[in-house]
Amino acid sequence: MLATLRQPSLAAVILVLTLCAPVAHAQVEVRIKDITDIEGVRSNKLTGLGLVTGLNNTGGKTPITREFLQNMLQKFGLRSDPLQRLNARTDAQTKTNNLSVVAVTAELPPFIRRGQRLDVVVSTMDDATSLQGGQLMLTPLYGVDDQVYAVADGSVSIGGFSFSGEAATVQKNHPTTGRIPNGAVVEKEVCMPPIGLNGYVRLLLRRDDYETARRMTLAINERYPETANLVDARTVNLRVPAKDSSAVNTFLGIVTSIYITPDLPATVVINERTGTVILGENVKLSRVAITHANLAVITGESPQVSQPAPFSQGETTVVPRTSIDVIEEQGAVQVMDSPATVGDLAQALNALGVTPRDLSSIFQQLKESGALHAELKFK
Repeated sequence: MLATLRQPSLAAVILVLTLCAPVAHAQVEVRIKDITDIEGVRSNKLTGLGLVTGLNNTGGKTPITREFLQNMLQKFGLRSDPLQRLNARTDAQTKTNNLSVVAVTAELPPFIRRGQRLDVVVSTMDDATSLQGGQLMLTPLYGVDDQVYAVADGSVSIGGFSFSGEAATVQKNHPTTGRIPNGAVVEKEVCMPPIGLNGYVRLLLRRDDYETARRMTLAINERYPETANLVDARTVNLRVPAKDSSAVNTFLGIVTSIYITPDLPATVVINERTGTVILGENVKLSRVAITHANLAVITGESPQVSQPAPFSQGETTVVPRTSIDVIEEQGAVQVMDSPATVGDLAQALNALGVTPRDLSSIFQQLKESGALHAELKFK
C-alpha cells in the first residue's frame, strides 16, 4: 500500500489510503521473471570520456577542457604549439565555452549482438553550466577489461532548460546531465557461457524471503513435477528437462512466466525530506491508544519609532517590540483494537490531524512501545 504525504493535503491522501485498505487483502500475483534473475545472466557497465561541442556559451573553461581539446585535435592530425600545450593549464586565451568534457556511460545487456544500439548518459566533468544543444563527438566505451564494446555519438537531450540574466536564473531539470537515445552502437559482444549445460539452472530472488521461494518452488513443481528445489531464501535450483540449448530456452521461458503470490515483509518506509510514507499491507498494530497535540509558538516583530522631546538633546531611535503567543491544540485519544490494519491506522491518523512532520515521531513511538509489528526504515 503506497501513500504520498505532502503538506497540506495529508487528510485527502490518508482518505485514499483508507478507501484502498480493503484491497490490501487481495492476492496480487506476479510473474516469476519479475521478481527473479537467472544466475549468470547479467549486464555489463560501459564507460568513456568524450567531448560535447556546439554549446551556446555554456561550456567549460577549466584546464581539463583545454587539455582534452588539444589531445583530440592532435588525434586528428592538428598539432598544437608545444609551448601552448605546456601552458594549457594556465593559458586562458584558448576559448572553450562551446565545449564540455563529459563522462559517457551505458549498460550492455546480456545476449546483445553487434550492430544493435544502446542508450547512453552523458554528464559534465568540467565547469560547464548546460549541455543544451550539444553534440557528442565519437566516443569509445570501455568495459572493465579495457576493451571497446561500443562507440557513442549524437545529439544530447537534457529534457529541460537553463536561462540566466544579470540577477536571475530560470532552470528546469538538471542541465549538466543528458541522454542520447540509441546513441551507441555495439561493436563487440560479451561471451556468455551457455545456460543449463550441466543440467541445472538457478533462479535468484531479488529480495530474500523463504516463503516466496517456497511458493515459487511449489508453483514450478506443479507445472513440472520434481523440477524445482529450494536451496535458501534467495535461490531455487531447477533441473532442466534436456541439455539441448533450444529446450533449455523454451523451458526457462515457460517457467519464468508462471504466476505466484510473493510474501511481502511488514515494512514502513519514511522519507522525511519528501514527506513520502510507504506502508506494507502486512503492517499490523497491537491494541494501542494514540494521542496527538501540537504546540504552536507564534512570534511577531512590530518595531516602533521613539521621538525625543522638543529642544532636547535626544535622538530618534527605533524601539523593538516583540509579541509571543503560545497555542496548544488539544489532541483526541484514538484507541485501535488488535489486530489493527493499514486502513485502521489511516483512519486514526486522519482523525488526529497528523502532518508529515509528526509521522516520524509517531511511528518511532509505536515501534518503541512494541505496538508496531513491522520494520521501520528511514530514508
